[in-house]
Amino acid sequence: MLRAWTYLGLAIATEVLGTAALKASQGFTRWLPGAVVLAAYAASFFLLSLALKSLPLGLSYAVWSGIGTAATALVGLFVWGESLTGGQWLALGLIVVGVALLQGAAARA
Repeated sequence: MLRAWTYLGLAIATEVLGTAALKASQGFTRWLPGAVVLAAYAASFFLLSLALKSLPLGLSYAVWSGIGTAATALVGLFVWGESLTGGQWLALGLIVVGVALLQGAAARA
């Protein structure tokens, strides 16, 4: 089971990398970031598929998309100098809390 969670964590990391590179690719006009986008998304989906061998689909996708969304927002903040309003911070916190609640409920099931 730990291996599946490791795959899911790596799937999240590569998805966030791919999304950050997507902004850097400037609409795929820069070849190196564009290649990183393709490779990172391919790796992310592959790793997610490995995690799905042991983890439930709904839980896996909720964790992958929720944590990926929050992490991507933080990349935008710290790497791209984007800003977040108080409401956006609250929404990101709710996403993280929601994912934690899903994991807790799945662990008790």
